[in-house]
Amino acid sequence: MRDLRRLLRYLKPHWGTFTLATIAMLVVGLLETAIGGLIVPIFDQAFAQGAGQRTSTLFGLQRIIPPSGLGAWKMISVLLLVFTLTKGIAEYFSTYLMARIGQSAVLKLRQDLFSHLLAQSASFFERHRTNYLVSRLVSSAAAIEAAVSSTLRDMLRESFTLFFFLGASFYYSWRLTLGSLTIAPIVAVLTARFGTALRNLSRESLEGNKQLTDTAQEALSNQTIVKAYRSEARESERFTTVAKRIVRANLRTASISGFAPPTIEMIGMIFVVFLLYFGQREIVSGRMYAAQFLAFIFFLFRSYDPMRKLSRLQNAMEQALAAAQHVWEVMDENAHLPEKPNAVVLGPVTRAIELKDVSFGYANEARSVLHNINLTVPAGSMVALVGESGGGKSTLTKLLPRFHDPVSGAVLWDGTDLRDATISSLRAQIALVTQETVLFNDTVRHNIAYGKPDATQAEIEEAARIAFAHDFIEELPQKYETIVGERGIFLSGGQRQRLAIARAVLVDAPVLILDEATSALDAESERFVQQAIANLVRNRTTMVIAHRLSTVRRADAIVVVEGGRITEVGTHSELLLRGGQYRKLYELQFADEEEELVSSQ
Repeated sequence: MRDLRRLLRYLKPHWGTFTLATIAMLVVGLLETAIGGLIVPIFDQAFAQGAGQRTSTLFGLQRIIPPSGLGAWKMISVLLLVFTLTKGIAEYFSTYLMARIGQSAVLKLRQDLFSHLLAQSASFFERHRTNYLVSRLVSSAAAIEAAVSSTLRDMLRESFTLFFFLGASFYYSWRLTLGSLTIAPIVAVLTARFGTALRNLSRESLEGNKQLTDTAQEALSNQTIVKAYRSEARESERFTTVAKRIVRANLRTASISGFAPPTIEMIGMIFVVFLLYFGQREIVSGRMYAAQFLAFIFFLFRSYDPMRKLSRLQNAMEQALAAAQHVWEVMDENAHLPEKPNAVVLGPVTRAIELKDVSFGYANEARSVLHNINLTVPAGSMVALVGESGGGKSTLTKLLPRFHDPVSGAVLWDGTDLRDATISSLRAQIALVTQETVLFNDTVRHNIAYGKPDATQAEIEEAARIAFAHDFIEELPQKYETIVGERGIFLSGGQRQRLAIARAVLVDAPVLILDEATSALDAESERFVQQAIANLVRNRTTMVIAHRLSTVRRADAIVVVEGGRITEVGTHSELLLRGGQYRKLYELQFADEEEELVSSQ
């Protein structure tokens, strides 16, 4: 019920439309009953031929139907057509209005969920796979939409129809109807049991679908490695194992879904047999007319149809609520970084960015990644972070745009703790170029202007020229309107990096965080990228994870990060003379590059 109430909150803004849809569904049930009520005058005309006492029928219909003759048949025919047409119109409006509510509700739900996801911190996305989140956003939300548009509509309509049918049964024989209702508790208990089982199986199936998506995505996105190591059979076996688990859950669901309605129907039919016996006694005793008993049996039999449908719809609603639970689980998880009500607005850094006694560890890891980091980055300077992979360099740079907060210590911006500033103003001051170039499946123009959507074409082209990207863009089929493909697949590695640099140039933020990996590029591409980087860092406060000797030499300070600690700080020449960890790193990573530079000169 908690899940259902939470779902109904998304319907609250549409109560007016929902009321109209409910009225239309009431009309459907009412007219369905009225059509059935015409059985009595038809029976009177066919068998009593208008003679003798006329049997009373629902809604006083016998008052407008002539006692006998052709006029009676014409009136009955007209009423049948009018009732059916009106019922069809009401049914159309109820279907359309509920679909409109369902679409509007799921749109708001998806907007809320998507906004919630975007507001989460980096640690949230480190805990959850993208496929898992996309599945909640698309598949689970679609199941909720179906629950509102179809399942809830049908449940209301069938409930109204059942109510009117049972009311008609009471009208013709309250004794026999009360006798038939003795099966209601049995049906209710069975429906609840079946519903609980189906809900558990639905959760199992949804979890299996998530694992299946993850397995398929992992194998297909890494298909080069799969083929290179001849692992096709192993990946197929993994996929099949998960798929079989889903099949088992779905078959058990189908078994219960198929078993529940006929079981309930059989119980109902046993009572019908008894009712036929007692009904015959009612007619013989004169307490009922044959036409009344026929109408009673008609409505009683018709009552089992909405009861059977409600049993199936209950199962469908349980599955939809299981999907809703998955959505609520994501929405209830709040990992966004807090922002104080009186947070200050940061401007460009004028003195320095400082890390004071900063320690940090990821929530899913027992060990700390950074330990008591103390570092000062003066405004306008370039600080290069060097060290072996896994030492904590990337984590350190993630603290500046406040993707994470330190566990202890503080990151200061001209003396202001970042936790005391607005996140928006902080990130407006920072441009980011990552080692893994991120491009969107859109045009070149869109990717360059991503951080400044209102940029003019002239500004975009100027940024591209500074990043040494304009010339190759002009050679593309549609130039700046060329679609780059998913993750920029239609471009080379060097071209992708230059677009990312152009994006940072256009934003023109005073602080730059740069992971300048160029190891996978050919010599010409690397030369262009290095020139673009040189243009980018000019007159900016820069923190760079350095992979090239040329970058290290240009840095105002080199910071050696090992095991989450700063072990050395100094210039290139100072650290070489000191003969410490940097000297060892230089001999491993940079000495060969320096020899190449000397020989090329």
